[in-house]
Amino acid sequence: MGGHDVYLYGQILATRSILLRDGFLKPDEYSEISAQYFLPGGETGTAATVLSSLGVSVRMDGTWIGTEVAPVIKEFYKNKSVDLSSLYFRDDDPGVIDTVVIAGLVRSPMGRFQTLFSSGERWWNIPREEDIIGCRAAGVDPYFFNESLLAAQYCVKHDIPYVTIDCAHDSYLHRNAAVNAISHEFTSIHYPDMTPEQIMAVMTEETDGLTILTQGKDDMLYGRRGNIKRMKTFDTEVRSTLGAGDTFKAGCVYAVMHGMDDDSLVRFASACSAVAISRFPLPLFPPTLPEVLSLISQ
Repeated sequence: MGGHDVYLYGQILATRSILLRDGFLKPDEYSEISAQYFLPGGETGTAATVLSSLGVSVRMDGTWIGTEVAPVIKEFYKNKSVDLSSLYFRDDDPGVIDTVVIAGLVRSPMGRFQTLFSSGERWWNIPREEDIIGCRAAGVDPYFFNESLLAAQYCVKHDIPYVTIDCAHDSYLHRNAAVNAISHEFTSIHYPDMTPEQIMAVMTEETDGLTILTQGKDDMLYGRRGNIKRMKTFDTEVRSTLGAGDTFKAGCVYAVMHGMDDDSLVRFASACSAVAISRFPLPLFPPTLPEVLSLISQ
């Protein structure tokens, strides 16, 4: 128990990322690849990478790690402040891998997640209470159903503030989160006929925590019940948006861990994300604390 600042639970995988040189794919046309990598990814994997770069010690758990993914994960994190001891390394499956094609602001992820989730079989760990006790903050992703719920319940039981992403207003994870960071992609699917302001009113009514609505380059909305604010995103040259949301989440976890107020938290998380999208690939060049603080000071 203890020994790490942050506990993260959710999707950990290996990502094949392909950066194109001259715009996004077009049918029947040739595309030149400018760079490609095979590195750790997933919402939790990326957040662990970023938090480690910010000087935080992390224990992460979630997806079972298969034979093709394991060497990538083990090699990448061996000199980083990320504890892999809770992960389950299986020897009967290659593991979860996705492929992402990127060109500037546009990206297209590909994988087999619909097949995996519809299999009816669990391919992730059950969170362990002892991993959560004693940490200063947590990040819990909502995708693993009862197991995600259990991780959040352990956090509540032990008074550990947690950050989550893309949780609906009537969910346990949203109601009890210190922060719920919600993407435009999520709201366009689940709240299609509502304005951002209406969504914020519905979300904040259900929790004492902080709700953040990210909208790409547009202003972020954030706040608590009866007090909604706006903040502009940082101007930055976009190299790749892959991992931007996961980095934003990591920034929120860091800010919660350090007791930042709401304005400072949103600004910090936004700066983390802005640094992240200015480079490729993110796992090899994650934001550092001096870089983030420098951007904020500008």
